[in-house]
Amino acid sequence: MDDLSPARTIDGQTLDRAQITECGNAPGPWLLRDCDLAAADLSGLDLTGWRFERCDMRRTDLSGARLEATHWQGCRGGMARLVGADLTDAVVASCDWNNAALRNARLAGAAFTGCKLTGADLAGATSIDTRFEECLLIAAKLPGHSFHRKVLRRVDLGQADLTKCDFRETVFEACSLRDAQVAGARFDKADLRGADLGGLQLVDARLFRGATISHEQASQLLAQLGLRLG
Repeated sequence: MDDLSPARTIDGQTLDRAQITECGNAPGPWLLRDCDLAAADLSGLDLTGWRFERCDMRRTDLSGARLEATHWQGCRGGMARLVGADLTDAVVASCDWNNAALRNARLAGAAFTGCKLTGADLAGATSIDTRFEECLLIAAKLPGHSFHRKVLRRVDLGQADLTKCDFRETVFEACSLRDAQVAGARFDKADLRGADLGGLQLVDARLFRGATISHEQASQLLAQLGLRLG
């Protein structure tokens, strides 16, 4: 961010659509730091390459916006709308995007680290090389999302909608799938030894055929079926 000139940096201001559009008409990209964009209508704007630090974006509407290669650090975006937004190669770190709507967003190459995405709706979002690490995705909607061959570290997917997700050859490290909806998901050759599988139902057990689990997990699963290891 040090390569951005002072003229391209805005600190601590409350901004609306007209002001953001005016910035977009000037040479960019821009760095917004500690700015208030809460509930602003920024839908459809081209903010490619912009950077946001500690900005308030709660309930901000970024639907259909071009957000390729954007960087987000420590932003609050609860209930924000990013429906159909293009977040290709975006970097999102330490942000609170709880209950954000990212339906049909383009997330190819996007990286989420240390983020809160509890209750977020990512249904229909593209997932090619999307990365999550140290993220809370509790009760998030991720039907059909591909985690194929990913390494998931400290990702909490408890109670999430993981219907028809692709976890083939995925490695779980200190993760949770507790009480998640996994109907139709694929776990072929997945390493689940680092995942909390609490709440797995008998009807779901067959989905884990071919996956690797620990002896302790096997005992827990058998206990839920009323069985004990001899």
